[in-house]
Order: sequence, then structure tokens, then C-alpha cells
Amino acid sequence: MKVIIAEKPDQGRKLAAPYPHSKKEGYLEIKPNDTFPEGALLTWAVGHLCELVPPESYDDKWKKWSLDHLPIVPDRFQHQVSKGKWKQFNIIKQLVQRQDVTEIIIAGDAEREGEAIIRIILSKIKPQKRMKRLWISSLTPRAVKNGFNNLLDESETRNIYYEALSRACADWLIGMNASRAYTLLLQKKGISDVFSIGRVQTPTLALIVQRESEIANFISEPFWEVTADFKINDKMYTGKWHKEGDSRLKDLETAEKVSQFCQNKEAAVNEVEKERKEFLPPFLFNLSSLQATANKMYKFSPKKTLDTAQKLYVKGIISYPRSDSSFVTKEEASLFPETLEKISRLDEYKKFFPLQVSSIENNKRFVNEKKVSDHYAIIPTEQVADPSRLSGDEQKIYDIIVRRLIAAHYNKAVFDYTTVHTLVDGRATFFSKGKAEVEEGWRKVIFGNIKEKETEEDQILPPVEDGEKGHVLKTKVKESKTQPPKRYTEGQLITLMKTAGKYLDDQELVKILKSTEGLGTEATRAGIIGTLKTRKYIEVKKNQVYATDKGKLLIEAIGENILASPEMTAKWEQRLHEIGEGEASSKAFMEQAKKLSAKIIVDAVDQSNGWNFQDIDTEQFKGKSRGKRRSTGTVVGKCIKCSGNIIDKGNFFGCSNYASTKCDFTISKKVLGKTVSQANVKKLLKDGKTNIIKGFKKENKTFDASLELDKSTYRLKFHY
Repeated sequence: MKVIIAEKPDQGRKLAAPYPHSKKEGYLEIKPNDTFPEGALLTWAVGHLCELVPPESYDDKWKKWSLDHLPIVPDRFQHQVSKGKWKQFNIIKQLVQRQDVTEIIIAGDAEREGEAIIRIILSKIKPQKRMKRLWISSLTPRAVKNGFNNLLDESETRNIYYEALSRACADWLIGMNASRAYTLLLQKKGISDVFSIGRVQTPTLALIVQRESEIANFISEPFWEVTADFKINDKMYTGKWHKEGDSRLKDLETAEKVSQFCQNKEAAVNEVEKERKEFLPPFLFNLSSLQATANKMYKFSPKKTLDTAQKLYVKGIISYPRSDSSFVTKEEASLFPETLEKISRLDEYKKFFPLQVSSIENNKRFVNEKKVSDHYAIIPTEQVADPSRLSGDEQKIYDIIVRRLIAAHYNKAVFDYTTVHTLVDGRATFFSKGKAEVEEGWRKVIFGNIKEKETEEDQILPPVEDGEKGHVLKTKVKESKTQPPKRYTEGQLITLMKTAGKYLDDQELVKILKSTEGLGTEATRAGIIGTLKTRKYIEVKKNQVYATDKGKLLIEAIGENILASPEMTAKWEQRLHEIGEGEASSKAFMEQAKKLSAKIIVDAVDQSNGWNFQDIDTEQFKGKSRGKRRSTGTVVGKCIKCSGNIIDKGNFFGCSNYASTKCDFTISKKVLGKTVSQANVKKLLKDGKTNIIKGFKKENKTFDASLELDKSTYRLKFHY
């Protein structure tokens, strides 16, 4: 008899589906069949059934947060059954320990984390029985049967368990020690909040704070551009003035002179440049590109995309969603005709058939076994579903995955790009850009139902030739402003994490991060972004990512420490990858992690002596304990409208008499991006004016000012 241990109940049901089976308490009993002649018992974890024990489980002194008790370095890491999951753990234990059970099949997701979840459970049970590994990338009946008929020996995947375990324990060491050290040191500065630090989350936060700083320090400058409408032999088009490729003029007076000079002057076509560009179909999806695309199209958060894709995977209609590869094997490509034939019957996709390319089996843009590691690209399986029968979110994700596969079977898209250079009165130079679609190709599938944003290159230029002459119909001066860098969207944040290596100066480390896919993994990036939100380090408004004051404060405190740089992640990922390949020792790696934990504490103590948070309002973090506000309800002064008490009400300061007299006097806690502290409100109510507050932001400009109360209107005004 064999026991199969899946990662989750829904996955377990899919693994049992191809075989006759019956439901039991916490497991399924598979009846004897060709694959399992004696039958089998199929049970499951509930995600992470076991977890690393907290510090106090190793030593009572670590229960109290104290710098004197750091670093926290256990001699040997231990796991415990997570709260509320003992019942399922005992079911697994009883099944594994049955006398008639001779073999255990590890059937977690076919990647590091799935390996670790099951093996950690087994490490606590310690069964002395033969073990095999199920390794599949989709949950269709065909894939499940094929997987069970071609099981791996557990030794073939043992090293990725060591890799996952080393990663988790090392991250625990860094997170536990750094979080306590910086929280305690910041408390000495009067900042009472709790600060969580992580090997991946903190350098990611540093990149977001860096962008926030670039935006805050950006000084917008006005510029002017001159455009002209031309008539050349009854053919009309628009051009933009330039000098050596630069179309921006720094003062209005010069722009108006250029405009006036060109009015009604003779114009001649000086040169016509034509270039034909070909665009190949986009790669098949890996998780990062799927998350970025779903965010761009539907503003889905990375977590929402992953959760939705996971549901589609469990339904058996797409392949494993946490894939880091954009390629498939020839074996998978050989199944595409069957899948596409089924897709062609669906009303939604009939218009794309017949396909322009019958097979991509020999196309290395999509089929490359060397670039398929644990999993191939995210593709629809042969178990094709009608999108109209899926939920709204599932329908959208499934649709873009299906369209990406169809597009791979289309020809390239071809455009002609034209640049017309026009000379006015033999002196002033203008350029006009346009593009024309020569062959729609794969864009019919991807963009056929989406209106693209128009640009200056979208104008249709008339067929003009060198030397043709005409004149200027009219000119126009347009004023614009230089724009600050844009905030990242959540989709761009996923891409940023994946390409974080470009922010390193050391080219060797850049190569390492590139080979290990940047910060985090395909499976963890959405969770890291979620953690940054939960910890109140970032906010997402209308799909734009903002660094909060808390996030800025932490990165300011960490400064140039390795914790905020992708460098540590680069080095660790290289070593972890080597552990996974069986080329490095997990024991040696953990010894290095322990030494680094101690160094981080020493560095933090040294840094704290030079901390100066003058550009950050730290008042908002005072009076807080373990992340919970205790300032709400505090009286900060007398109401200037009715002499009641002004109370801190959380998001604003308001009058205590509102309930009885409806006094509506309030003071906002946020003014042009800055938090108004209790201390400044007390001063405002007492003296009529706050201290100077730095960093107000308006129309891309930053300024410092005091706040004053206008006693006639009861409104705030700025005093410069």
C-alpha cells in the first residue's frame, strides 16, 4: 500500500480524480487499479502544516525583546505543527505509520516550497519507509496518470528540500535579528512602532523609497515646443521644430520668435526616411509576465493574479502557475494542435482560426528544453474550458493565457515607420513622424479588441518626396513641463524585483541576480508586495505604489547597510542555487548566515549613533506599541469655534462637542502629503501657528512652511 501526500485538499482531489476512490476523514482511499494494484491512500497538508518555532521555544530569555539578548541563533532549527492544524497532522501520521503502508509518495507542488512542505511533515513523523516523488506541471487526468506511472526517486529532489530549508532558516535568522535590533534602536529615539525587516522585502522597499525620493526632489521646469502645419503640393501634415534633435526651447520668447519666423514661409521636404520594423509574437507567459500583463490590462494586484491562476490550475485548465520559464518542451508543443483544435470551437476564439502557423514545435522562440527548469511556461491544457462559464476574474486570466498561445501561432507584425524632415525658409528644421501597419500578424489576437493609446507617430503622413515644395499654413507654440519619474504600478514592481540586478555596480553580482531572476522568486514576489502593504511600508492608490513615512523611516535608518541592497540576495541566491544543485553545503551556508546576523546587529548599533530623521515627521510613530496606535482620543487643545476639546480621532483632529452641539471644527492629519503631528496641532491651537513643516508637495513642487489658522474661516493657510 502507498500513501500519497499532496500539498492541499483541492490538489489532492485532482490527483485522485482519474481513479475510482472514496472519501474518508482527512484523506481519500483510491481503489485498486492499473497504476495502484493494491490501491492507495491519498491525504494532504493544509499549506504550511508546520512552521519554525518562535525564539522563546529555544530559550526563555528570547521572549523579551532586548539588545542584550541578540543575536538570536538557535543551535538547531526546529519545527512545530501550526496552530489549528494538529488534526490533519495526526491523520497524516496515522496513515504513514500503518503497517500495510510500504511507500510514501511526495506529491506537493513540483518546486522547492512544495518539496519542503511535505518533507518537513515527514521529518517530524520520521517514517522508515521508501519514498518517491510525483513531479508534474498540470493537473489534467492525462498528466496525473503519466506522473504516477513515472515517479522519481526521492533522492532526485532531496537537494531542493535542503535549498528551501536553508532559505527559510536563514531568512528567519536575518528577519528575527534585524527586526528586533532596528525596532529597539528606533525606540531609543522615541519611535515606538515595530519594524519588520526581511532579506527580500527590505531591498524591494529601498527601490520604492528611492523612486519616492526622486519624485520628491524633482524640480519641474517649463519648456516650449513649436509645431507647424505644412501644405506641400496640396498634401498636408504637421511637423515639430528641432535643432540637432532637440525640440525643447527653454524660454517663451525664443519659441515665439521661431514661430513668427516660420509664419507663411516657404517649406521644402528635405529628406524622407523610411524604416520597416518587424515584431515577433510575444513569449509565452511565466508568472511575472502574467502578473505584469494582468496589472496593465485589468489593474489586478500580483496576488490577485496568482490566486486566480492557482484556481485555474486546480481546475486543470492551465499548467502550473508559479513557473519561471517562458518556454515549453517539444513534448508539450506536440500537444498544442489538440488544445488549439478544441479552442477553435469556442465562439470567443473562432475568428482567429485557421492559424497562420500550423506548428511551433521547431520554433526556438517558444520551444527550448534547455530553458525549461522545474516547469514550462503557463499555457492552457488540453482540458480546454469555455471562458463564459468561468467567474469574471478567472475568465480574464484564462483569456489572456489562451490568446498568448494562439498569438504564438501567428506571423510577425510589420510596420513602416516614416520620418519627414522639412526645411522652412532654408533655415528652420522640422520633423514629422508617422507609422503605417503593413501586416497585422499576431496583433490581431493580442490587440484586436483593445484600443491603443495614440501617439504623435500615429498620424498618417502623405506620400511626399525629397525636394517637394510648399509653404507653412500656421504655427503654434505649446508650453509643457518636465515630468518627474512615474511611480511604479504593482505590475511594474514585479518586473522591478525581477530585474533588481541592474541596480548593482558589481557586474558579477548583476550576473548572479540575473541568473536567479532578481529579488524573490516567481512564487514569492506577490507575497512580498503583500507584506510591504501589511507592514504599512507602502500604499497602493489607483494602482500607483507609494512609500509611506514608515517605509521611508526604515530605509533612512538602514542607510547603506547591506540589508537595503540586492547584493546580499545576489550572493545568497547563488549559494542557495548551488545547494539545490547539490554543489554546496547547507551547513556551511547556515554558519555564514549566523555570522551575518551578528554583524547586522553590530552595524545597526553603530549606525544609530548618526541617525537624523529631520526630513521625516517622527511624531506620528510616538505613543505606539507593537504597531497599535495609543494616541487616538488624546486631547490636544481647545476648539477655537466652541471652546470644546480637540481630540485626536485617528485620521483627523475633531471637536468633542460634535455629538452634542454638532460643532464641525476639524483639522486634517494630512496636508499636501505631510502628516500634521499632535505636537504641531497643540502649538497651532495655542499660538495660532505650527513650527516649520518640511516637504509639502503641490504640482510637482516641494516647499517648507508653517500652518496658520484663519479664525474667520476656521481654515488652514500656509505661512512661508
